[in-house]
Amino acid sequence: MPPPNQRRRAELADAAIALLAETGVHGVTHRAVEKRAGLPPGTASNYFRSREALLVAAADRVGELHYADMDAAGAAYRPTPSTETRERAVELIAGSLLTAATVHRDRYLAIFELRLESLRRPVLADALRGLLQRSVSVTAGHHADLDLAIPPEAVPTLVALYGGALFTLVSSAPGEITPEATRELAAAIVRAALGDG
Repeated sequence: MPPPNQRRRAELADAAIALLAETGVHGVTHRAVEKRAGLPPGTASNYFRSREALLVAAADRVGELHYADMDAAGAAYRPTPSTETRERAVELIAGSLLTAATVHRDRYLAIFELRLESLRRPVLADALRGLLQRSVSVTAGHHADLDLAIPPEAVPTLVALYGGALFTLVSSAPGEITPEATRELAAAIVRAALGDG
């Protein structure tokens, strides 16, 4: 169990994520986050001195949760021995897209709100660039752990295409998000990043 200050930071960041998804970036204030988290006034500003710091914390928290999901999916994945790298990559990406766009939809609505806001906030833009670099590194590490023969130079393209597909899904009507749709997107991502071979 993390120390109390880390738990409290996570609670505040989770509340900011929920508000980003519900009300957009303009609804995220220290007081609104405290209220959403059920914490007394002044708590959020004790942890995050500025509104920008609060937004950066929300972005970092989405990354933290996403990487934990990747770890869990990798640990649970059991391909048949004959499953080729491309098929394994399609299965993993499709599962990730489906879960991200349904179960964890708020997280990714929040990150897309933050992406747009980062056009006006250089500090947030820097934080999101760092998050993207870490995503590329973590993804490459997962490929190695899962013995996927995906060239490291293809990973930035995979990550960028995944982000575009995820934006399409989270901004769609919930009924349009199906296992079949996510599998088609995942197959297209793999083809585009790795070629037709």
